[in-house]
Amino acid sequence: METAFNDKQIEILKVAETLFAEKGFDGTSIRDISKMAKINIAMISYYFGSKERLLESLLSLKTSGLKEELENLLEENLEPVEKINRLIELYINRINCNRGIYRILHFELSSKKRILNLQSLAELKKGNLRSLELIVQEGQSKGAFRKDVSIPLITPTILGTFFHFQMNKPFFEDILNLKTEVQYDNYIKNDLTKHIQQTIKALLIHEIATNN
Repeated sequence: METAFNDKQIEILKVAETLFAEKGFDGTSIRDISKMAKINIAMISYYFGSKERLLESLLSLKTSGLKEELENLLEENLEPVEKINRLIELYINRINCNRGIYRILHFELSSKKRILNLQSLAELKKGNLRSLELIVQEGQSKGAFRKDVSIPLITPTILGTFFHFQMNKPFFEDILNLKTEVQYDNYIKNDLTKHIQQTIKALLIHEIATNN
């Protein structure tokens, strides 16, 4: 997969990701990154300009290829329900594999301690939403999906469930008897993903009873 970064930049970004995940964004200095990456501070400044720009670049690296994966999914000869299931698998797998950086990004955006230029992230979200819209609209045109579903709220429903599970990891490890990291990741890949798929399927297909 091609990216806009050269090998040295990717090496720096991987080091930054490790340190951000271990020490937090505020707890990590450019000096820490330069020391671990065995590169001088001036070179990091040359490539990225600042720690904030480095975080933005890291996010760009981690999300590269997602647009192409979604475009390929749209072209596959699958029924809309199966496309939705595949989309959920794609989302959960990508975020679970990069949950450290997404957790850091979530904190940065919610704390508003600094201004991050995340235009690339905004464009990615718009592209992802457009792919989701096309899948849902295909299902609606075939009579498989409800017409009154709020498509922009589907993604928060998917991600909100995942992040709640992740943010309460010790609790779920205890009640679900997940004793190892492998068991935890397998639960996300299989059981949690299936639960989210069932939730979204119910949202798209079943009418919700209301009291008049």
